[in-house]
Amino acid sequence: MPETLDPIQDAVQDHAADSRFNGFIALFVAVVATFMALCNVKDGNVVQAMQQSQAKAVDQWAYYQSKSTKQHIAENAVEMLRVQLDMSPGLKPDLRAKVEARIAAQEAAGKKYEKEKEQIRAQAEQAAKDYDAMNVHDDQFDLAEACLSVAVALAGVTALTRKRWLFAVAGVFASIGFIFGLAGFLHWNLHSDLMAKLLG
Repeated sequence: MPETLDPIQDAVQDHAADSRFNGFIALFVAVVATFMALCNVKDGNVVQAMQQSQAKAVDQWAYYQSKSTKQHIAENAVEMLRVQLDMSPGLKPDLRAKVEARIAAQEAAGKKYEKEKEQIRAQAEQAAKDYDAMNVHDDQFDLAEACLSVAVALAGVTALTRKRWLFAVAGVFASIGFIFGLAGFLHWNLHSDLMAKLLG
């Protein structure tokens, strides 16, 4: 009688082992999917901040260009007023004083625009630097999400095929995904140019 129970006991043990393995796969998928969702939310926030920095840089460069135009207009006005003074040697002293005052005002305006341009340029360049810094984290989250998605897919195939080596491959992808996701959250300077090009 005990011999006839051996196949049943073996089947029960195999089923229990399969059940534990499936439970482990389910836990793995839940953890990976949760972290992937967090990465996705954070990446969305990073992308919004990147768009704001890019818009700020564009706005600041347009503002810089308008100040340059005003500066050129002021400089041209100075040149034209000086030519008028040179062409009018017999100009009355009070009129000459008015033209010279106008020249001084236009020169002061040109210097003011030049100073403002430097401040605007600094803000535009800072916005561009902020964009580049955030782009690194965007790439990190993109790479994390890609690797974590592959890990979840491989875990699903593992549940169907029972191939443990496939689950190990899923673990490798998940590990890479977790590393790049943590790098994005913790602002580590970790970047894969090759993967960014492949995903870009």
